[in-house]
Amino acid sequence: MMLPGLAYLIINNYAPMFGLIIAFKNINFAQGIWGSDWIGLQNFEYLFKTTDAYIITRNTILYNGGFIILNLVIAVGIAILLNEIRSKIMARFYQSVVLLPFLISMVIVSYLVYAVLSIETGFMNKTVLPFLGLDAISWYSEAQYWPYILTIVHIWKSVGFYCVVYLAAIIGIDQEYYEAATLDGASKWQQIKSITLPLISPVITMMTLLAIGRIFYSDFGLFYQVPMDAGALSDTTNVIDTYVYRGLMQLGDIGMSSAAGLYQSLVGFILVLLANYIVRKINKDNALF
Repeated sequence: MMLPGLAYLIINNYAPMFGLIIAFKNINFAQGIWGSDWIGLQNFEYLFKTTDAYIITRNTILYNGGFIILNLVIAVGIAILLNEIRSKIMARFYQSVVLLPFLISMVIVSYLVYAVLSIETGFMNKTVLPFLGLDAISWYSEAQYWPYILTIVHIWKSVGFYCVVYLAAIIGIDQEYYEAATLDGASKWQQIKSITLPLISPVITMMTLLAIGRIFYSDFGLFYQVPMDAGALSDTTNVIDTYVYRGLMQLGDIGMSSAAGLYQSLVGFILVLLANYIVRKINKDNALF
């Protein structure tokens, strides 16, 4: 029974790890991976001597750190509000509305964003800014706006998934806790603070740890498709995933791209261990391992 799952795990997750040796080789396609010369850490030296390493590391950590905090606060808040809706039909409707963006392809999202921000025909430049008495903005050449745009798009698209997870945890809470609190005269806020949040804290911790484990991984579609790969925005939209892609597809530097990918995996692994250690120190029951 386990064989198909094990085969998938080995083929999909472990076999590709063989490619890590590319980060330590000067790849010559005529000689192949094994035949190419070993060059030690030269690919890493080349990566970290450029300013690109600082920019992509800064962008990746700051974006994902902000996403983790905002997703947590907004998703838990919406889940609590959805749980208070007594009409089953309306509850299902609002749950579907919240979850729908998560199911939309990032390519489609990129064109929806373009429809809003287009210089010639965009909703912002043609309707919102003139209404406010402001001049049109060339959104795809003004980098300072994109940290906010990318954050809004990411929250809009992903918060529904987290909301469903937290809502499932809230629904699983025994109603007797709330009935007892109501008899004691507890307000809604007191019930949320003393019952809901403590009882879903294991789920919140688990989801946060999983998100921290991927803090060095970025949504490639969000950072590449949504800004339309505009070069003028690279200082604020370039993250490790887009850097690896551009290094491989545009420069053909497979060694440095592999080094950046390995750097991404190692730091992410260390962050998971560190975060889990901190959680274990605070509350052993909430730790992943």
